[in-house]
Amino acid sequence: MTFELTLPKLGESIQGATVVQWLKKEGEQVRLDEPLLEVSTDKVNSEIPSPVEGVLQKLLVKADDEVETGALLAVIATSQEVQVQVEKKTPAPEEKREAAPLTCSKKREKAKESFLSPGVMRLAELEGVATETLLKMEGSGAKGRVTKKDVERYVQAKERRQPTPPLPLPGKGREERVKMTKMRKAIADNMVRSFYEAPHASVVAEVDVTDAMELIKREKARFLETHGAKLTITSFLIQALSKALTQFPMLNASLEDEEIVLKRYINIGMAVNVEGGLMVPVVKNCQDRNLASIAKAVFDLSRRARDHKLAPDEVQEGTITLTNFGISKALMGVPIIRHPEVAIVGAGTVQKRVVVREDDSFAVRQMIYLTLTFDHRIIDGIMACDFLTTLKENLESISLHF
Repeated sequence: MTFELTLPKLGESIQGATVVQWLKKEGEQVRLDEPLLEVSTDKVNSEIPSPVEGVLQKLLVKADDEVETGALLAVIATSQEVQVQVEKKTPAPEEKREAAPLTCSKKREKAKESFLSPGVMRLAELEGVATETLLKMEGSGAKGRVTKKDVERYVQAKERRQPTPPLPLPGKGREERVKMTKMRKAIADNMVRSFYEAPHASVVAEVDVTDAMELIKREKARFLETHGAKLTITSFLIQALSKALTQFPMLNASLEDEEIVLKRYINIGMAVNVEGGLMVPVVKNCQDRNLASIAKAVFDLSRRARDHKLAPDEVQEGTITLTNFGISKALMGVPIIRHPEVAIVGAGTVQKRVVVREDDSFAVRQMIYLTLTFDHRIIDGIMACDFLTTLKENLESISLHF
């Protein structure tokens, strides 16, 4: 018997995907739910698991092919057909060679090799890290398992040790052409559409986040131990933003033809920098979450976004977006709205500055610039200013309840 593997539906609005790579080769055995290939959409990268156990008989698409939902990807031989193919690959008894006994070090390496996940192996291959090097690494995962972070740290350390190659000299006519990835093309198309379809306007506020930053410093160890997640300024920003949106529902809306669609749920997208572009995982139903719940969602979604482990529905149905320029130490920026949303908030880096207080005294405070970019077709400047002022007040009077 044979099983025809087709591209499953990866999301409500996703009609197809691009094949990134096959994780198995023709003739290899596959187990139930074992990842077979990786595909990319304009939203996320996803691994397609095998719905059956058998032998991968034939690949019908190759890397970089664009396929539609329901398209045939491969044929998997199952049951009796599997047994026949396995028997053909099994060498005759006289051809078998007695394996040399493994030394203790070889046994340890063999055991550790079985602990290397497909994701770690793919990253190592991409970065040119040999398997032998992986086996010698001290892993930070459970039971010493090597993780993607371990590989990334190794590569970064190696790059720091190597001298930077000189840039091409001007006037030599040397150039490089890089094809846009599906993710980068989708980002470009969405940004162009949003920028030219919606008249953008922006306002900026300076916010004192000293109390929030001191709370993070004081409670981060206990919070991590209690909740298994890091406490960051992003969590406070999302909490304050959600609270402000309950007072200004027009900023939590979308425009469809001549109708303004007001959302009674608050789903805040947060821009995460990943290889090849940006992903925007969505923290859903923020109106019903406390700070601990938001922090755990931020920590989990950010980590899985960088590991390309997000499900398609985790990057959909956002009602407003938060982007953090502060990660790159930028003071402020003017972000572009994500269609079909009508507003986006940008946060700069937190920086200590001398400020004048209400009583005219001077103090060193931790300050941040917030930028609100809004669709001027449905949001007036005065509403935008009032909303940003409310957001500022929420951040400066943070909730201490986890």
